[in-house]
Amino acid sequence: MALLGQASGGFTESTSALRILHVGVRNTIGQLVAEAFTQTNPPVVTATATVSQSSGLTLNAGVLGVLSGSIAFARPDGDNTHGGPTDAGAAPGQITTQRVLGVFINNAVGTPFTNQPGIASNRGPYVSAQGSYGNKLYETQNLDTEADLTYTVGDRLVASLNGYLTNVVDADNAHDIAHDIDGAAEVTTIAILTIVPDSSSDELVYDQRI
Repeated sequence: MALLGQASGGFTESTSALRILHVGVRNTIGQLVAEAFTQTNPPVVTATATVSQSSGLTLNAGVLGVLSGSIAFARPDGDNTHGGPTDAGAAPGQITTQRVLGVFINNAVGTPFTNQPGIASNRGPYVSAQGSYGNKLYETQNLDTEADLTYTVGDRLVASLNGYLTNVVDADNAHDIAHDIDGAAEVTTIAILTIVPDSSSDELVYDQRI
């Protein structure tokens, strides 16, 4: 089911995948790494049968850089930097300190024919410290088996290898387990799912836990 109430259509026509319902913290302290503006999407697992069919990704087909609704990771490229996930080809030690910080509010590269504050400021605002959100960017396929994913109220949502939300917590899908974050024993729960996508709403609606 969709959220109760009415909307003008503004949020359904937005280029942002993340919809803020009750905000925690809009964090603008850190700087984006260079590839936050150039990464392809999806950035890591790109097999055709595993590519997300969520509207947040299809809306941004061909857009480079980290996307609205994707996960912000701490990046040891320099002090106070963050960006999207990298793959196994990264420098030694780079991935195992890529911990989840929050969820990006906007596309880093901005929207064509509008102001591009991310590029101008090198800031990539993300939401952290709780809150409730709707998000149209999430994995719709298992990145290993290529099976369609089913979401259920109460699911824990974690970061996938591609830096999108997923409910599959295993080494072939979850960023933390695949890259042995904290010994792979602790997977960061980004949120708890409260409303699942259906024919009336294409969002994951959740209470954020970070």
